[in-house]
Amino acid sequence: MKIISFRAKSELPETPTLDIGGRQVPVIVRRHPNAKGYRLRFDAVGQELRLTMPSRGSARAALHWAAEQRDWIAQQLASAAGAVPLVPGVRVPVEGVEREILWDRSSARSPRLQDSALVVGGPQESVGARVVRWLKGRALETLRAETFDMAEGAELSVVSVSVGDPNRRWGSCSSSGAIRYSWRLILAPPEVRRATVAHEVAHLLHMDHSPAFHAAHAELLGEDPTPARLWLRQHGSALHRFTA
Repeated sequence: MKIISFRAKSELPETPTLDIGGRQVPVIVRRHPNAKGYRLRFDAVGQELRLTMPSRGSARAALHWAAEQRDWIAQQLASAAGAVPLVPGVRVPVEGVEREILWDRSSARSPRLQDSALVVGGPQESVGARVVRWLKGRALETLRAETFDMAEGAELSVVSVSVGDPNRRWGSCSSSGAIRYSWRLILAPPEVRRATVAHEVAHLLHMDHSPAFHAAHAELLGEDPTPARLWLRQHGSALHRFTA
């Protein structure tokens, strides 16, 4: 593997790329004042790598560190290779448990969980759209309940909870107390989803990522959120593959 689009005369004169098995993957380098080391994330939607590094430091060294993560990068590329239409026979994770979509015209149009399957009836050509609507509805119901329960337990006020399909964020919290999540969190294991809920509720106390915020995050969750963050980093891009 080699690094291309990199000139010796300056740190990063243009967006660098990494050659991964013959594929040129763009690397977006961002400096962050609170970063104590390097962090690499793969954006499945933009098909690019996002490298975060300390404000002071060599971008060249950071890029070479990223190049050493070749195995992880290759895994992310493989996971994000192509969309997965939600059609009969496809297995889709619901709260971390894979369910096969079973179509039965005589069944109800609205999907329902049955053992290890997601059973849906109605017209076969609209199965994918109805599965996505069902997943979004389940996500909103679940995330709303968990958010309000967690906020009320900490005597915090939430204005509203909604879901969307952002490209690069699993959740956001405004200063007014409006919290919004990616509906795709309903595909992740419950402990990962709850850690994200705790993250956004913690922003009601600290609108930053300071040590005080991280302490509040862990306290609200009741455990170390690091494993959940790691899970999203390793598997989150695959959740964006599913489409109607």
